[in-house]
Amino acid sequence: VVTGISGSGKSSLAFDTIYAEGQRRYMESFSAYARSFIGNMERPDVDKINGLSPVISIEQKTTSKNPRSTVGTTTEIYDFLRLLYARAGEAFSYVTGRKMERQSQDQIIDTILTHYANKKLTLLAPIVRGRKGHYRELFVQIAKLGYAKVRVDGEVQDIVPKMQLDRYKVHDVEIVIDRIVPKPEDRYRLSQSVQTALKQGKGAMQILDEKNHLTYFSQNLMDPESGISYDEPSPNTFSFNSPYGACPVCNGLGVIEEITEESVIPNKALSISRGAIAPLGEYRELWFFREIEVILKKYKLSLTTPVEKYPADLLHALLYGTEDESTMPSKKNPGEDYYNFKFEGVITFL
Repeated sequence: VVTGISGSGKSSLAFDTIYAEGQRRYMESFSAYARSFIGNMERPDVDKINGLSPVISIEQKTTSKNPRSTVGTTTEIYDFLRLLYARAGEAFSYVTGRKMERQSQDQIIDTILTHYANKKLTLLAPIVRGRKGHYRELFVQIAKLGYAKVRVDGEVQDIVPKMQLDRYKVHDVEIVIDRIVPKPEDRYRLSQSVQTALKQGKGAMQILDEKNHLTYFSQNLMDPESGISYDEPSPNTFSFNSPYGACPVCNGLGVIEEITEESVIPNKALSISRGAIAPLGEYRELWFFREIEVILKKYKLSLTTPVEKYPADLLHALLYGTEDESTMPSKKNPGEDYYNFKFEGVITFL
């Protein structure tokens, strides 16, 4: 931090000396061929500077108050970091913490022959994962492809005519590709089955052993223990300004705006008529105030009663609404016409 009175040379020290020397040293680290395109930079009027690293400079006039504009985006360093993470980064499972694996078809076959030799295995191709639906047409298509069995929600079943599932429940469906006891002499058959499973499973497959233990394999990034998979990393994955990389909760802003009870009623010593509900202000002839008045009458209270004297259930009803209907007399024909309403609550209204 450089401080000082106006005209003392703060900008000259920061930009003309420190920044200029840091940039000059960074340029000198390039090869002679690269420097021929950049040109020579003059050495600032300084005797010696120790420990100076490469520097960046941001003009104050070009900065924006946009929350999506940061030092990284302004200097474009963020673009290079996104590219670096997308191309050189390693993915880890958020469930188990294990490194995500990507396997070729030959690697999958070698793993099966090594770890599951002479064991009864069922090769599966996942086609539905955690989705609702009856899948009647899907079972017809699977039968037309020549497959006779499917594994539905952990249970192997024969495909029968007019087969369908509960459309309102979440299901997992896998095609039973082959049942095999892996042996080195059966490598060709195993390779054909693995190739078919990966084709039907769009790059993913599963094997089920005798103990009903499921193991996942994938040509994409996948956690072999939990089975979750990631898309191939791209620069957009690491951008908070892209819907593919932004946090779904805060939309990439890093801040969540919420309405709290304290912000709605900052001073409970006031009454509603005196402006206790800050977004509404003082009492006016509005429909919303009339609804509040009807709710208060149920508790034998009025708009002039300080909010601090309200019971907890009434305060909750005012803020978040009521389930029961209330009745309000008409202003034009009092005693004859009535309106039924459900109070939605101040926070819900806002």
